[in-house]
Amino acid sequence: MRPYQLTPLGDTAVVVRLGERIDPDTQRQVRLLAQVLDTNPFPGLVEYTPTFTTVTVYYDPLHVRQTQVSTPLREKERMPYERVCRWLQERLEASEEMSLPDPRTVEIPVCYGGDFGPDLAYVAEHNRLSPQEVIDIHASGSYLVYLIGFAPGFPYLGGMSDRIAAPRKDTPRLQIPVGSVGIAGQQTGVYPLETPGGWQLIGRTPLPLFRPHDEQPSLLAEGDTVRFYPITRAEYDAWRQKEGSTR
Repeated sequence: MRPYQLTPLGDTAVVVRLGERIDPDTQRQVRLLAQVLDTNPFPGLVEYTPTFTTVTVYYDPLHVRQTQVSTPLREKERMPYERVCRWLQERLEASEEMSLPDPRTVEIPVCYGGDFGPDLAYVAEHNRLSPQEVIDIHASGSYLVYLIGFAPGFPYLGGMSDRIAAPRKDTPRLQIPVGSVGIAGQQTGVYPLETPGGWQLIGRTPLPLFRPHDEQPSLLAEGDTVRFYPITRAEYDAWRQKEGSTR
């Protein structure tokens, strides 16, 4: 287990800092702690929120205070925060013995440019590339799903080439169409719902990433690997028609 830091967040939460950088190893530690909290929650656990480098753990202090423990507590561990920290330390140690499921690889079709990618030309000009070079670089990458957040099913993907990095838009759009593929800084992602957003849009996928009626609504999960591949507008339209006929 790498060094970690526990700090209070108000009187009902603890922030577990597992690293200082966004990298695959830190993301793995975040996932391990999330997994051990799923399989072995401590008394009074309400929920937890994973981020790139931390896991914020929320607890019910009254429940924690009333819970009987099998081993003697030091004086300071009688307070809910200190008791939760002790339990978290135990679970962090337990996570060293755990392994994560093998990552899935999910291929996502993208129709690049045109009306679907209104910012493709900007990303190309910003990086002194042609639009086709941006497409080739984006579609040749292998991306790690660090987080699902912002909107249901929205994946924050790492591993994008610096050659196509681009800043967010100065003024966000009020509506981003479903399936839009965007770039913001050194990250890429896909909008699963129509929402406001400031990412540079380079294409659109017909593949639904958020399926609210499925048992697992989000197509992607933390730890998955994503690969994009180009399709034509005709292929996009045919895919959307097929998706519509199956609903």
